[in-house]
Amino acid sequence: MAMFRSLVASAQQRQHPQPAGAPASAPQPPAGPGAGGESGLEAQYSCPICLEVYHRPVAIGSCGHTFCGECLQPCLQVPSPLCPLCRMPFDPKKVEKASNVEKQLSSYKAPCRGCSKKVTLAKMRSHISSCMKVQEQMANCPKFVPVVPTSQPIPSNIPNRSTFICPYCGARNLDQQELVKHCMENHRNDPNRVVCPVCSAMPWGDPSYKSANFLQHLLHRHKFSYDTFVDYNIDEEAAFQAALALSLSEN
Repeated sequence: MAMFRSLVASAQQRQHPQPAGAPASAPQPPAGPGAGGESGLEAQYSCPICLEVYHRPVAIGSCGHTFCGECLQPCLQVPSPLCPLCRMPFDPKKVEKASNVEKQLSSYKAPCRGCSKKVTLAKMRSHISSCMKVQEQMANCPKFVPVVPTSQPIPSNIPNRSTFICPYCGARNLDQQELVKHCMENHRNDPNRVVCPVCSAMPWGDPSYKSANFLQHLLHRHKFSYDTFVDYNIDEEAAFQAALALSLSEN
């Protein structure tokens, strides 16, 4: 989480929000070595989502933030999109091709992070994908190891219980609180019976069970995060017995 905040902070330094209605402006190149020079160009022209040099960049009209066109696509699929960087609401119809940024990508060169060869930013992605030095660096990256040595196998197929998809409209990447807020604001009067994405993600969940009143179910059953209270490694009966034993010991 700290790394994510750091990345967002650095991206916000590169892209300054503009007042609503103001035209989106392209990021300006560094003034010289003191402002980062060539070594800072790649970072300045990197998408805040994929952290790679922009590919077919687009700009949001209301805040001026720029992203790869493909990276921004998921945000355009929801009813009330928010800027991934500043969370400001925006009109999908006012997302425009960042022509100025594209011109600058073709004009400026920066050294490859592996072989140090100067490459135009527009060609940086394809160069990095074939640069042997970069591939060696990636191969030599340290592998994940537990902080505390353990003989337990590291799971590779942990289900996602942190973010959910709205069962009504398919909006993605909503945490539990955002899911409740989203459904209350956008689907309060939707009569359809739907499967609760939170329950179906749990080990005991039934992915085929549809709630008769999903909003009431959300408000009553999901006021807290299961991660705080649930041990996913034991079944429901064992969890019940553990809770009962804890309750008796406290009394």
